[in-house]
Amino acid sequence: MSVLPLVFTSGWASGINAYAVVLLLGLFGATGLTDEVPVSLQRTDVLVIAGVLFVCEAVADKIPYVDSAWDAAHTVIRPVAGAVVAALLAGDSGSLPQLAAGAVGGSTALLSHLVKAGTRMAVNTSPEPFSNIGVSVAEDFGVAGIIVFAVFHPVAAAVIAGVLLLLGLATVLFLASRIRRFLRRRARGRVVSGTP
Repeated sequence: MSVLPLVFTSGWASGINAYAVVLLLGLFGATGLTDEVPVSLQRTDVLVIAGVLFVCEAVADKIPYVDSAWDAAHTVIRPVAGAVVAALLAGDSGSLPQLAAGAVGGSTALLSHLVKAGTRMAVNTSPEPFSNIGVSVAEDFGVAGIIVFAVFHPVAAAVIAGVLLLLGLATVLFLASRIRRFLRRRARGRVVSGTP
């Protein structure tokens, strides 16, 4: 499938900010910069809704703990959006390639969403809000950059998205093991000092 690199990249980006993906792809299609975007993503109502939801996400994503609640609510939304965008990009309604594209887009979105949610939980342990805002802005620019790049260079963008996904998974596993060790040491310290 020649559209597979774009499907993978849009899935990765959807796991971080699905509304930005829909908005950017729709705008690229509506302005004629690419023929890869289906007409359904270019509709005015879809673009308006995606734009409003993107603004909501941009605000919620920069507030500590609100971002984690937002991520929890989007554990289903982002993978579904990734699957739908991927299936639409593949075309041919009901075909096996379209179903395969949906599976690739949805599973990639789920993995990148889990990376985002796990990383943001770790960032929320910081007492100041600036790291949260910095990570959110980096995610916003990362999604925009990779989608723009994918429209013009889909294979290279898919490689970058794949590397970012692997690095993100490794980071979350590293952070999870460090947090578990910290909690175990903390619990042992409480038992030794005699505090409940």
